[in-house]
Amino acid sequence: MTDKDQEVISDTTSLDYKSDLTPIVSKSSAKTPLLSSAASFESLNGYSDEFSALPFADAEILREQVAVSPAKTNLLSVFRYANRSNIILISLAFILAITEGSVKALMPLVFGAITETFTNYFRGYNNDNTTFDSNYLNSTQSEYLNSYNEPSSLNFEYISPDQFQSRVNYLTLYFVYLGIADFILSFITTFLFIDQGEILSSRIKEQYLAATLRQNIGYFDKVGSGEITTRISSDTLLIQEGMSEKLGYITENISTLITAFVIAFIFSYKLSLMMLAIAIGITVAFLFTSAKMTKYYGKALEGTSAGGTVAEEVLSSIRNVHAFQMQDRLAERYSTFLDISETWALKAGVAAGAVTGIMWLGVYSDDALGFWQGSHLLARQEISVGQIITVLAAMVEGTFAITNITPHVRSVTTGMAAARKIFTTIDRVSAIDTYSTLGDILPDIKGDIELKNVKFIYPSRSTVTVLQDYSLKIKAGQTVALVGASGSGKSTIVGLLERFYKPLRGQVLLDGRNIADLNIKWLRQQIALVSQEPTLFGCSIFENIAYGLIGTPHEYASPSEKRELVINACKQANAMVFIDALPEGLDTNVGERGFLLSGGQKQRVAIARAIVGNPKILLLDEATSALDTKSEGVVQEALDRASKNRTTIVIAHRLSTIKDADKIVVMKRGEILEQGTHDELIAKKSEYFELVKAQTIKSELEQRVEASEPKTLDLYEEALNEKAIELDLIRTKTNNVLFKTNTVAADAFEVGDLESVNHQYGPLELVKFILHLSSQEDNINLMGTFFSTIQGLGYPSLGLFYGRCVQAFQAIPDYDYVLNEINLFAGLFFMLASVELIASIFALGIFAYTGQKLVRRIRIGTFRQIMRQDISYFDRDENSVGSLTAMLSKDAQAVEGLSGTTFGQIMNSIMIIVSSLVLSLIIAWKLALVCGACVPLLIGSGFYRFYVLSKFQEDAKKNHLVSATYACEATSAMKTVVSLTRENNVLEHFHQILSSQLKKSRKQSAVSAFLYGVAQGMIFLIMALAFWFGSQYLRTREYSIFQFYVTFMSVVYGAQAAGIVFSFAPDMGKAYQATHNIKTLYELKPDIDAWSNEGATPNDVQGKIEFKNVHFRYPTRPQVPVLRGLDLTITPGQYVALVGSSGCGKSTTIGLIEEFYRPQVGQVLLDGVDITTFNINKYREHIALVSQEPTLYAGSIKDNIQLGSTTLVTDEQIVEVCKQANIHDFIMSLPDGYDTLCGSKGTLLSGGQKQRVAIARALIRNPRILLLDEATSALDNESEKIVQSALDSAAKGRTTIAVAHRLSSIQNADRIYVFEGAKVVEAGTHNELIVKKGKYYELVKLQALENNA
Repeated sequence: MTDKDQEVISDTTSLDYKSDLTPIVSKSSAKTPLLSSAASFESLNGYSDEFSALPFADAEILREQVAVSPAKTNLLSVFRYANRSNIILISLAFILAITEGSVKALMPLVFGAITETFTNYFRGYNNDNTTFDSNYLNSTQSEYLNSYNEPSSLNFEYISPDQFQSRVNYLTLYFVYLGIADFILSFITTFLFIDQGEILSSRIKEQYLAATLRQNIGYFDKVGSGEITTRISSDTLLIQEGMSEKLGYITENISTLITAFVIAFIFSYKLSLMMLAIAIGITVAFLFTSAKMTKYYGKALEGTSAGGTVAEEVLSSIRNVHAFQMQDRLAERYSTFLDISETWALKAGVAAGAVTGIMWLGVYSDDALGFWQGSHLLARQEISVGQIITVLAAMVEGTFAITNITPHVRSVTTGMAAARKIFTTIDRVSAIDTYSTLGDILPDIKGDIELKNVKFIYPSRSTVTVLQDYSLKIKAGQTVALVGASGSGKSTIVGLLERFYKPLRGQVLLDGRNIADLNIKWLRQQIALVSQEPTLFGCSIFENIAYGLIGTPHEYASPSEKRELVINACKQANAMVFIDALPEGLDTNVGERGFLLSGGQKQRVAIARAIVGNPKILLLDEATSALDTKSEGVVQEALDRASKNRTTIVIAHRLSTIKDADKIVVMKRGEILEQGTHDELIAKKSEYFELVKAQTIKSELEQRVEASEPKTLDLYEEALNEKAIELDLIRTKTNNVLFKTNTVAADAFEVGDLESVNHQYGPLELVKFILHLSSQEDNINLMGTFFSTIQGLGYPSLGLFYGRCVQAFQAIPDYDYVLNEINLFAGLFFMLASVELIASIFALGIFAYTGQKLVRRIRIGTFRQIMRQDISYFDRDENSVGSLTAMLSKDAQAVEGLSGTTFGQIMNSIMIIVSSLVLSLIIAWKLALVCGACVPLLIGSGFYRFYVLSKFQEDAKKNHLVSATYACEATSAMKTVVSLTRENNVLEHFHQILSSQLKKSRKQSAVSAFLYGVAQGMIFLIMALAFWFGSQYLRTREYSIFQFYVTFMSVVYGAQAAGIVFSFAPDMGKAYQATHNIKTLYELKPDIDAWSNEGATPNDVQGKIEFKNVHFRYPTRPQVPVLRGLDLTITPGQYVALVGSSGCGKSTTIGLIEEFYRPQVGQVLLDGVDITTFNINKYREHIALVSQEPTLYAGSIKDNIQLGSTTLVTDEQIVEVCKQANIHDFIMSLPDGYDTLCGSKGTLLSGGQKQRVAIARALIRNPRILLLDEATSALDNESEKIVQSALDSAAKGRTTIAVAHRLSSIQNADRIYVFEGAKVVEAGTHNELIVKKGKYYELVKLQALENNA
C-alpha cells in the first residue's frame, strides 16, 4: 500500500449519524430485524440514539466504535486513487472523447452542403431552366462553400448534371474522412476508458478491503460479512461501469452537443436561439429525472446489500437450514429485502422511461420548429436552404446527443451511489486503527497484565453492562484460568487484551503501561489467540500455521526453516498424527474456513498456529473444547509446556484442563467471586467446588480386557480406492466433477455426465429460458412491445416528413407554396413528437416493471435453488459461501442487461430497422437495397463485439469470484485476521489476484474497443455510400429528392439510432454469461432433493436407527475413508453416545442420519426401512439437530426458536422449551425479552447462550430422534448440569444420539459407541466399558479429575 493510499484512508471525517435507510426500516423492521441491526449504526440521530441513556463519556466511546459518516461523492470521487500515469491516460481518454464528439458534430456541415446542392439542382429542373451562370460554373469548390455561408450571394444558381455529380463526390469524401477519424478515436477512447476503469476499480477494491480490515470489531458486530461481500463483488463492479466506457460515451456526446450548438449559432443565431428553448427544456428535465434516478437506485442498493447479509448468513449455515427445513421461511425473509429493492428499482426504471420520452419529444420538436421557422427566414431571404438544414441537423444532433447520454447516465449514477457506500467505509475513521504507526513499542516485554477498575459494554448491546469495576492482576509467566457461567465476561477479557474494543472506564496494563498507549500491531504480535470456534483460511495446513510467524523474527525465514518450525508446532499440538495420514500432508488444502477438517483437527491446527511464533502472551479461549479426550491430554501437556516462561490466560468450561493453573479466577456477571489455585478453591468448597463436583466422572478400576479387531480393508474398500484413483485422474482433465453416490460399490463416486456439467447454452436457448421465467408478464410485455412498435415507427415517419419538407424547397421562389407545405409537415412533426413521448414512457415504463419482476424472480429463484442443493454441492471449492453470495448479488442483476430498459431499447431498434427497410423498399427499392446492405455490417460488427464481450465475461467471472471469495473469507474471520496481524498479508494476496485478472482482461478489452470503433466509423462510411450512390439516380432524375430522403433518413439514420443498442453490449455480455450461470444452476438437480415429492412418508415413527455395513467417503475427498463397514443399532427411545478421536466419523454418522450424504456402500435404516426410500422432508420432520457450532440468524430470539418448527408454535411452547434449555431466565433478564435481537449469526449472544437457544430450537419441533453433535461443548458447568438434566428428561420417549468429547455429559447414556479407525471398536454402557478397560477406559482416565475433587 502506498503512502498516498495510507493518507487517503486516514482522512478524518466528522461524525454524522443520519441514514437514508431509516424510512425503509420503519416499514419492515418488525418482520425483518436484520435490516434494523445491519443498518442501525447509520440510523443514529444526534444523541437521541441507543446510547443516550448512558453517561455522556460512556456514550461517546460507544458511538465512536459504531458511528459512520456518509461520504459525499461526485463524479471525480471515483478517480481518487489514480496516480500520475492514470491521470495522464484518463485525461487523454477524455480529450480524445471530446475530439470524437466534435468530429461527429461536423457532419451537419457536410449534410447541409449536399442538401443545398440537391435542392439547387432540382430547382433548375422544376423551372425547366437550362441556362447556367458562367461565374457559378467557373467557381471552385471552396468558393461554393463560401457562397453557401452567404445566402444573399447565391441567387439560387443552377447546376449542370456533371457539376452536380462532381460536387457530390467531393462532399462525400468528407464523410469518409470523418468515418476514419471516428473509428480511430472511438477505438482508442473506448480502450483507455475500459482499461483504466478496471485498474481503478481494482484499486478501489483493494482500498475497500484495506479499510474494512482496519475497522474496529464493534463495527463488524453491526455489519454482516455478507454486506461486505456484496460491496466487493457487486458494488465495485457498478463503480467500474460508471467510470469505464460509459463515461466515455457520455463525454463524447456532451462534446457533440456543445460543438453542434456552436456550429448552429455560427450559421444562424436566430433559428438556433428559437430551437435552443427546446434543448434547455430537455436539459432541465434530464437533470431532474437523473437526480431522481440516482436517489431511487441508491435506495434499491440498500435493500440488495441487506439481502446479501441474509444470504451469506443462510449459506454459511446450510447444514442447519437443511436439518430444520428452513428453506422456505428463510427465502421469505430474503424476499422481504427484494421487495424493498424492487420497489425503488421500479421507480428508477420509470424515471428512465420518462427521460427517454422527453428526449424523443425534443428531437422531433426540433425538426418541427426548425423547418417551420427556417422556412419563414428563408422567405425573407435571411437564410439559405443549406443553412436551414445545417442548423436543423446540428440542433437535432445536439439534442440527439442528450438522448444518447440517457442510457448510460444510469450506470454512472448507480456507480456514484455505490461509490458513496464504498467510500463511506473507506473514509471511516476506525476507533481502533489496526494500521496505526502511533504508539510505543516496548524494548523488552515481561508479560505482567493488569485490569484496573474496568467497566465495559459492547457497542452492539448497550443495555447490558458486561464488566463493572473489574480488577485483576496476572504476573509474568503465570497461567491464569477464567471460569464461570456463559456471559460472565470471560471472553470479554480476551477482547480487551487484544484491543478489539475500548473499555469505558479503567485501564488494561501490560508491564505497567496502558495498552492504549502501545502500538496496536506490535501489541497483537506479542499475543497469540486460540479462540472458541477456530478459524482457518482456504489454503494449505502449512500456510495456515505459518501465518503465526507474522511479526516474529522468523516471518521472512527460508521455506525450509519455516517448514521445520511448523512441523515442530504440529508435533507439540498433536496435529502431525492426522496430518501425516493426509495424502498431501502439510500441503493439504483445508477448504474454505477449514471445512475439510473435523472440529478437533481444526482446533489442533489453530493451536499449532498460536505456538509456532513463540508468543510472550498466550490466550486460550476454550482452546481444547473441540478436542477429544485423548488428543486433549497430549495437547494440554503441550500447552502446559508452551505456557512456561510466558503469560497464559485460559478460558475453560472443562475444568480438567485448568487444574494446574497458577491462579483460577471464578467469574459471574462481570465480577470476580473467588480466585486461587485449584487446591485452595476446592478447600473453600464454594463456587468452584460446585463447578468441579458437577463435572466429576465416577471411575472404577477393574482388570483391563484386551479387545481389538484386525484392521483390514475389505473388498468394498478396495473398490472405493480404485474409484478414488479414477476420480483423481478425471479431476486433472476437467474443472467440474459431479459425484453421484449409490449403494453399490462398483457405482460409487460415479462421475456425472461431464457434458451436462460443462454444457454451453446457445443464445436462443438462453432467450427461451428468460422468456419462460418472465411468462407471468407475457401480456404486459406484449403491451410494451406494442408501444415499442409505435416508438420504432418514428424514423420511417421522420423520413416521410423530412423528404416532403426538403422537396418543398424545390418550389422556390414560390414561397407561399413552400410555407404552406412546410407548415403542414411541421405540425405533423410535432404530432410525431407527442406520440413518441407517450410511447416511450409507456414502453420503457412497462419494460422496467417486467424487468424488475424478472430480476426479483431470478434472485429469489436462485436463492431457493442454491438452498435446494444437497450438502456435497457446498463442499466443492467453487461453491464457497463467498462465490455463491457474489453470484446471487451480481448475476441476477446482470440479467437486467437482457430485460427492462435494455430490452425496450432492443425492441425499439428492431422495429426501427424492420419498418425503415420495408418503407424504403416501397419508395426507392434500388437505393434501399444498397443502403440496406450496409445495415448488416453495422449490426454484424456490434453483435461480434457482443460475442467477444460474452466470452470475456465468462473468463472474468472466474477471476472475479476468486477475489470476492478471498475477500469474504478474510472479512468473515476478522478477529482471527487482526489477531494474527495478517492485514498486509491479506492485502498483498488480494492485490496479486486482481493483478492477474487485469493482465487477462486487457487483450479482450482491446478487441472489444476495436470492434466498437468499427461500428462507430461505419455510420459515416454508409452515409458516404448512400449520398454517392443516391446521387447517381438523382443526377438522372430517376429518383426525386423526396424518394432519396425517405430512404436515407429511414434506413441510414434509423440504423444509426438502432446502433445505440450496441452501446449496451457490455450489459448484454454480462447478461448472457449471467443467464448461462443461472440456467445451469436451475437445471442442476441434486441427488438428495429437498424439493422432491417422491418417497414414502414415515408413519408411526418409533425411532429405531440401524447402520448396516456402511462405507462412506466424502465426495470431495474420495481417497480418504471416513467410515469402513460401520454396524450399529439404536433401539427406540435409547440414549446413545458416540465418542472417539477427532475425525473418526462421529459427526459423519450424524450427517448420514440427517441424510446430508448417502453411503457409497451399505444402508441406514429407520424402523427397518432404508431412509433413502423416504421423502426427505417428511423424514427430517422427525429429527432435530443441535450442531457443534451453534448457528443463529439475525432476528429476535423468538424468531430463531420458531425456525425449529415447520408448524406454528405458541408463546407458551417457546417459553417451555427455553426453560428446558436453561435459557428462559437469561432471556427474561434482557430489556426486550424474547424480542431481543440476536445480531447477524447471533453475534450479540455469547457462545453458551447461542447454544442454549439452539437447543431450545431443536426441542420446539418435539422430534422422535434428537441428534446432539457436541450440544453442550460451549456451556459452562453450571448450565451444563441443568441442560444435561433437561436433555435427559427430553430424551424420554425419543431416540437420542449424542456426539461428545466431554464424557461427563454422556456417562448415563443407555449405550456408548467408541469410534476409532473409521469403525466402532467398543460398545456398551459406561459401567460396562469401564470394566473392559479398553479404549473408553483410556478416555475416561485421561479426563477424570483428582480423587479429592
